[in-house]
Amino acid sequence: MAQTRFSRFAWGLLTYNLAVILGGAYVRASVSGDGCGEHWPTCNGSLVPMSGRLATFIEFSHRASSGLLLPLILVLVVWAFRAFPRGHVVRKAATAGLLLTLSEALLGAGLVLFRLVAHNQSVSRAIVMPAHLVTTLLLLMSLTLTAWWASGGSRPKLRGQGAMGWALGIGLFAALLLGVSGAIAALGDTLFPAASLAEGLRKDLDPGAHFLISLRVFHPLLSLSTCIYILLVGGLALRLRPSPQVKTWAGAVGTMFLVQMGAGLLNLVLLAPVWMQLVHLLLADLLWISLVLLTASALAEGVPQVEATTETLVSTATRAVFGDYVALTKPRVISLLLFTVLTAMFIAAGSENRPWPSAWVFLMVSLGFYMSAGAANTINMVLERDLDVRMARTSSRPTVTQKVSPRTALQFAMLMLVGSFTVLWWAANLLTAMLALAGLVFYVIVYTLLLKRRTWRNIVIGGAAGAIPPLVGWAAVTGDLSLLAWCLFGIIFLWTPVHFWALAIVIKDDYARAGVPMLPVVYGDRATVYQIGIYALLTLGISVSPILMRQQDGRAMVGWVYLGVAALLNAGLIARSFKLYLQPGKTQARSLFKYSMVYLALLFLAMAIDRAYRV
Repeated sequence: MAQTRFSRFAWGLLTYNLAVILGGAYVRASVSGDGCGEHWPTCNGSLVPMSGRLATFIEFSHRASSGLLLPLILVLVVWAFRAFPRGHVVRKAATAGLLLTLSEALLGAGLVLFRLVAHNQSVSRAIVMPAHLVTTLLLLMSLTLTAWWASGGSRPKLRGQGAMGWALGIGLFAALLLGVSGAIAALGDTLFPAASLAEGLRKDLDPGAHFLISLRVFHPLLSLSTCIYILLVGGLALRLRPSPQVKTWAGAVGTMFLVQMGAGLLNLVLLAPVWMQLVHLLLADLLWISLVLLTASALAEGVPQVEATTETLVSTATRAVFGDYVALTKPRVISLLLFTVLTAMFIAAGSENRPWPSAWVFLMVSLGFYMSAGAANTINMVLERDLDVRMARTSSRPTVTQKVSPRTALQFAMLMLVGSFTVLWWAANLLTAMLALAGLVFYVIVYTLLLKRRTWRNIVIGGAAGAIPPLVGWAAVTGDLSLLAWCLFGIIFLWTPVHFWALAIVIKDDYARAGVPMLPVVYGDRATVYQIGIYALLTLGISVSPILMRQQDGRAMVGWVYLGVAALLNAGLIARSFKLYLQPGKTQARSLFKYSMVYLALLFLAMAIDRAYRV
C-alpha cells in the first residue's frame, strides 16, 4: 500500500513538473525573464514583490512554482528510501532527480545573474539555455522512471542487450540533441519574430542573418530525422523485444510522433505564437516520456531478445568472413539503387548550370548511400529469417546459416546506419542524410514490418522506399528538391510494380511456400500481368513528362536526346509487357524483369547525359 501511494505521488510530481516546464517556456516566450531584474533568489531585492510590471508577476510565479519542486523532490527521495529496499532502482532514480533539480536551479540562476534573459542575443545564452533544457529533460526522465519502477515496472537489464540497447540509447541521445535545436529555434522565434512565413524563410536563408536565425533552420530537418529514427527503433523494439509494455509504448511513440509533426508544421505556419509554442513543447515532453518508457520496457528483465536466439536454421560449420558481411548488404540489389543516386547527382548538377557534381561529394554520397541501403537490407535479413529459410533463393543468406548471428548482423546494421547519416550530413547536407534515413525506415517499418506479410499491395506502397535514392542524389548537389527531382521519384515508384511483379511471377512458388501474399500468389498470373500493363503505361506517362517542365530561364528541363531514348525504352517496356499479357509465364516474366533493370538504368543515364550536354 505504501508503494502504491508513493507511485501516485511520483506520477503527480511528474505532472507538476510538466506544468513548471510550460511556465518557464512562457517566461521565455513572453520576454519576461528580466521581470525580477538581476536578483536571485530574491525578486527585485524582495523575497515577495508586492508590486511591479506584469513581467515581474510572470517571472516570480515561475520561480515560486519551480522553487516548490525542491521540497517535493526531497519528499520523494526520503519516501523512496523508506518504501524501497537498499539498492532498489527507485531509490537511484529519485536521487538522480534530486541532483538534476539542483543543477536545473543553478542553471536558471545563472541565466538571471548573468542577464541571459529577455532580449539578450549572446552566444552564452544560446549555450546555457539549451543546457538548461537538457537538464530539464533528464529530470523528466528520472521522475518518469521513478514513477514507472514504483508502479511495478521491471528493473532494467542493461548488459547483453546488443545493438537494440545501443539503438535505444542513440534514440534518447538524438532526442536530447533535438531538444537543444528546439531551444535554439524557439529562442530565435522569440527574439526575431517574422511578420509572415515568407519573411521568416528569407531571414533563415540570408547569409548575413544573426546566428540564432541561421541555426533555427536546422530544427525542422533535425526533428524529422530524429523522429524517423525513433520510429525505426520503435518498430524494431516491437519485433525484437515483444511484450505488452513495449507494444503500448511503441504505439504511444508513433502516435506522439504524428501529432508532434502536425503541431510543428502548424507552429511554423502560424509564426510560432506563444500558445502554440507551449503546445509544441508539451507534446515534445510527452514524446520524450513515451520514448523513455519504451526504452525502459524494451530493456527490462524478462523481456525476450528475439535476435539473440542461437538456433541454426540451416546447418553450417564455417565462420563469417568479409564476404558474408558484404552479402548482408545485398550488393546486387543496391547496385541499381546506387546508380540512380549517382545519375541523379549529374541530373541535378545540370540544374545548377554545371555538368559535373563535386568529385568529393560524389564519392562520399556513394559511400554514405551504400551504407544506408546496406543497413536497411541487413535489418531486413534479421527480421525475415523465418521467411528466408523457406525460400530457395534466400535460404543461404548469412543470417539463415548463422555465419553471421542475428545479433551481430543487427550491430553491423546500426554501425552502418549511424555512419551513413554522419557521412552524408558531413559531406553533403542534413537534407541528404535525412532522406537516406527516411528511405531506410520506410523500407524496414512500412514495407518489411507492416505490409509484406499482410497485403499484395506491399510492393506498390513499399516501392516508395526504392524511389527515394534519386532524391538523395539530387539533394546532395542542390540542397533542395525541385519538381524534376520528384519526377525521378515518381518514375521509380511507378516502375517498381512492373519490375517486381515480373520477378514475383518467376519465383511465385517460393513466395507461396513462405506464405508471402505477393500478387501472383493471391490472384494468379493473369491478374498480375494486367496490373503490370497498367503500371507500364503509367511509367511511360511520367517518364516523358519532364519535357513539359521549364527552368527559370524558360528552357525545357530535358531535351530531345532524353525524349528520344525514353521513347525507345518505353516502347520496349510496353512491348514486353504486352507479350507477357499474351503469353503469361515464367519465361516472358523473366525477360521483362531483366529488361526493366536495363530500362531504368538507361533512362536515368540518358537524362544525365542530356542535362550535361545542355549545360
